[in-house]
Amino acid sequence: MKVSFSADRMVNEFMEQVQAKHSHEKEFLQAVHEVAKYVLPYEMSKPEYRDAKVLWRLIEPDRAIIFRVVWYDDKGNVQVNRGYRVQWTNALGPYKGGLRFHPSVNLSVIKFLAFEQTFKNSLTGLPLGAAKGGSDFNPQGRSEDEIRRFCQAFMLELHKHIGEGFDVPAGDIGVGQREIGFMYGTLVKLRGYEPGAFTGKTLELGGSHLRPEATGYGLIYFAQEMLRYNLGDDMSGKTAVVSGAGNVAQFAAEKLIQLGVRVLTMSDSTGFVYIPDGLTIEQLEFIKQLKSKRGTSLRQFAEKFGLTFYEGKKPWSVPADMAFPCATQNELDGDDAKELVKNGCKLVAEGANMPSTPEAISIFLENGVLFGPGKAANAGGVAVSGLEMAQNAQRIQWTREEVDNKLREIMRNIHEQAVEFGKEGNTINYIRGANIAGYDRVARAFVNLGVI
Repeated sequence: MKVSFSADRMVNEFMEQVQAKHSHEKEFLQAVHEVAKYVLPYEMSKPEYRDAKVLWRLIEPDRAIIFRVVWYDDKGNVQVNRGYRVQWTNALGPYKGGLRFHPSVNLSVIKFLAFEQTFKNSLTGLPLGAAKGGSDFNPQGRSEDEIRRFCQAFMLELHKHIGEGFDVPAGDIGVGQREIGFMYGTLVKLRGYEPGAFTGKTLELGGSHLRPEATGYGLIYFAQEMLRYNLGDDMSGKTAVVSGAGNVAQFAAEKLIQLGVRVLTMSDSTGFVYIPDGLTIEQLEFIKQLKSKRGTSLRQFAEKFGLTFYEGKKPWSVPADMAFPCATQNELDGDDAKELVKNGCKLVAEGANMPSTPEAISIFLENGVLFGPGKAANAGGVAVSGLEMAQNAQRIQWTREEVDNKLREIMRNIHEQAVEFGKEGNTINYIRGANIAGYDRVARAFVNLGVI
């Protein structure tokens, strides 16, 4: 969409006011600007949304909770961390969003994630509000006992603010089924059986089939829809570069392999590994086992299979048909985007939250690269979390095939919404479509609820 001068000025004036209140929250400001660029002109064209000041209301959370977490390490030393839960809006349903344990966590990061979650959850079509939380606790190098003690200490405060039908956390970076189990176990001890208070649980605790795979699989299902709609093509025989080696990257790679794609890279915080013949299922299983242990590097994977490891480098210089950033925010910058474009990349879909910088996104759009923003492309995780909540409420468990079919349908519907709101002549601007489609459903709810 070519923004007119008046619309551009309106967005700039809006952002000046937002920045005055949130000047030290760079990640949050970046997320708000992306939304405002597309949503504010749309809101101004809708009198009922404009008069209700929906976007102004959406940039403020319902509440932000910050608390101290005190725990003992294995040496008996007292450790102190900071915990967060930002409950953004429950206009569409109970607050819903993951918990992240990582040293980069601060209020700005949690606010950006919760704000993004608002649009992502809306796009699923499920009755889900939005929240996010976590801590600056670093699980890397910590023993299982230390992680358990931290999770228990974290829940001593968090349990006061969450619950079935009110706020339902899940996992994120640094928080998998093990950590969910430790936290849910503490909640059960404090409050009794309440399976709907957490998602991302193991099957034995009431979790859903396909929940670990959901974000990665959903990402590829969304990318499939992009290829079919825009190019009349499928994935078989294509090449892909993937960043990350955690849950999302692993299962995105797995689904790509199943679809006949040659996966050329995986990466972690130490560098990336190049796999010229394409990642095999055997190699992927080794990575899964390797990354189940804290503090490991893909260098060990490269050494075992005789592959080249590029220390401290990102994978975006490797030529490929498709790119899937699945690691963390702002990992793919303008120079990386130029390299991908130069090497003929046709599609980029985000598995992580906001992994592409604004400059990178502009380069993709200017060069006709199909770009699937995270709030649409990686919504499969929260979609299956919503399905887990439905199963918990009914005290049933659907089969893996049933959940997979529902996930495919949700990702197809998200794609259709992004296309509907993202049409620009003969092309689709998915970032515009996802932002406006996600906003529109929340805006209608805000108007219906009144000014409260």
